Amino acid sequence: MFFENIKLAFKSMFSNKLRTFLSLLGIVIGVGSVVAILTLGASASGSITQSLESGGIDTISLTATPTAKNYDTFDEKLGQRLMANVEGIDTVIGINSTRVRIRNGKIIKNNSAYGVSSDYHTVNNYNVAEGQWFTAEDNIQRTQVVVLGASIAESLFPDGGAVGSSISLFRNQGSKSYTVIGVMEKKDASFTASYDDSLYIPYNTFTQRLQNMPYVGSYLIKVSDGYNAVTVSDNISAYLNLLVGSDSFFVFSQANLTEIASSITGTFGTFLAAIAGISLLVGGIGIMNIMLVSVAERTKEIGIRKALGASPKVIKGQFITEAVVLTMVGGVLGIVLGTGISYLVCKLVSWSFSVSISSYVISVGFSTFIGLFFGWYPAKKAARMDPIESLNYE
Repeated sequence: MFFENIKLAFKSMFSNKLRTFLSLLGIVIGVGSVVAILTLGASASGSITQSLESGGIDTISLTATPTAKNYDTFDEKLGQRLMANVEGIDTVIGINSTRVRIRNGKIIKNNSAYGVSSDYHTVNNYNVAEGQWFTAEDNIQRTQVVVLGASIAESLFPDGGAVGSSISLFRNQGSKSYTVIGVMEKKDASFTASYDDSLYIPYNTFTQRLQNMPYVGSYLIKVSDGYNAVTVSDNISAYLNLLVGSDSFFVFSQANLTEIASSITGTFGTFLAAIAGISLLVGGIGIMNIMLVSVAERTKEIGIRKALGASPKVIKGQFITEAVVLTMVGGVLGIVLGTGISYLVCKLVSWSFSVSISSYVISVGFSTFIGLFFGWYPAKKAARMDPIESLNYE
């Protein structure tokens, strides 16, 4: 009987194609809107997260803002103290930076120079495009070598050939010659660094030849596997609060931004989907209206079926099935429409396309519910018809 009702439902739909199309339009638009909004929200969230992760979602930046009384706390040994007192820290790298004038022949640029350790690029997921990164031995020996970010390398060496060449770094009227041993791949800027416009030299070389600071300006902290970066960040803040006070440092983690971005896109997407869901209700009202018209048009058919022994339950089941089939077809078409629109938008704005399975489940479930809800009254009206009156209906 169930499959027979489905056949009758499709037969009724195809008997009046224009009316069926107009009936489905509200459901298709509603479901398509919900699917598109939730899918675009998931794609936007995934793209933002991917962008933030490229900056190191498992790293924490600690910036020192010390006073004269506690600047000696922020030294090269602070990393060891942090690892001993805060659980979940794998590596701590001290970083100092300053602005320098860079010259290659007649080309002169002003950029940031960073004094870092030999494992800075590994911890920061920063890859070498040409040449190599400096070694621990280079740091110990205070070798005058430099690694260039992608943009500064292009500016200083527009014709290529940076690796093996020499450049001059000017600081406080003095200059030193450095050998370029590597050029880095392009990397999106983070909230704490502009990688492509910077150059990198061994930490000990920096403190001896460029700027001998009385403290370490910042630290790059890598979180151990299995630990949450946000939790570790909070624990670092708690430890340093007791050690030097909250005004002497700033702790930042990409993981915090990832959580905030996911929360914002998720909340905003759900809000828009709820608004789009209103069109589903409007479509449901249209389904009810069409079903009432269908009942009126098929009054004689209902009378004949009742005269042949069909029970009110069977009649009700027939029309409810028809309403559910109608809304489910609209739901499937809406899913196709919404997925197609969201895919095209993702291509246009260069987002990674991420299918929202939950939007499919919600849309199909809600469409089925609308079919049941708005099809119940017309089906009940059909089931209550008197067979004699129905047979005499004109």
